[in-house]
Amino acid sequence: MKAIRVEEFGGPEKLVLREVADPQPGPGQLVVRIRAAGVNPVETYIRTGTYGVKLELPYTPGADGAGEVLRVGEGVSRYKPGDRVYAAGSMTGTYAEQALCAEAQVHPLPAQATFAQGAALGVPYGTAYRALFHIAHAQPAETVLVHGASGGVGTAAVQLARSRGLTVIGTAGTERGRELVQRNGAHHALDHHAPDFGNQIASLTAGGGVNIILEMLANKNLATDLQIVARFGRVVVIGNRGTIEINPRDAMTRDARILGMTLFNASPGELAVIHAALGAALESGGIHPVIGQEIPLAEAARAHQAVMEPGAYGKIVLVV
Repeated sequence: MKAIRVEEFGGPEKLVLREVADPQPGPGQLVVRIRAAGVNPVETYIRTGTYGVKLELPYTPGADGAGEVLRVGEGVSRYKPGDRVYAAGSMTGTYAEQALCAEAQVHPLPAQATFAQGAALGVPYGTAYRALFHIAHAQPAETVLVHGASGGVGTAAVQLARSRGLTVIGTAGTERGRELVQRNGAHHALDHHAPDFGNQIASLTAGGGVNIILEMLANKNLATDLQIVARFGRVVVIGNRGTIEINPRDAMTRDARILGMTLFNASPGELAVIHAALGAALESGGIHPVIGQEIPLAEAARAHQAVMEPGAYGKIVLVV
């Protein structure tokens, strides 16, 4: 089979297409014929070799994918060859024609969902769900501000929050992005670069601030977040690319909490809850992954460049 391999750490050019042996399932494992693979920013960090998670070379990137079950190992009872599934995690990487997965990493893909949409679920929707409901404990009638609401995690957060009865404010850096945010279900779409951004938030919340902020770029926004969050509010740091100076008094006066999170820390029990909820929401139409770009597997390097560029409009997937 064909697979993208990282044989040495470095830039996007280190993603090379190779012929490798087909994976064979052991007990409790299955092989998925990948039709689409999700591309996530964390995979670009791992590729550089400077991230906290450092994989042994050579390796195939990718945790998210969707396709059909190809082969099953002994003891696998939930799936059979031909079943449509999405993978949220893989033992061999999803930037490939086939991926070896543990049975618990694979979930049913409803007939109305495309493979590209299935490939958009694992990291983005898993992250958004955990941030909103397991970390921030979001409740109906609360207000949530989603920074970067036109990207993969952002679009997921907007849909999930809206479906649970929260008032959703989403930000995007371009007019096109803000149009997508509003079409995606946000009640309000703002430009967080606007000079009067803080005043706009105050106006929308009657001066009380937002209850929850999902922060995709904490090194740029965290200090401002602490000035617009409500009393007893929560700022969940999902993404960060550097350091920032904040005034702790802004948190003190509001009894506000800064909560860091990563999907890597989710327990097996948490992941089971997350994907049971996501599967039901996908089947009922409560969520609908937005696909921004579909890029051929052989052009994975271009996908890694694109996922790090500003102005993302939905999820980037590799078509296999």
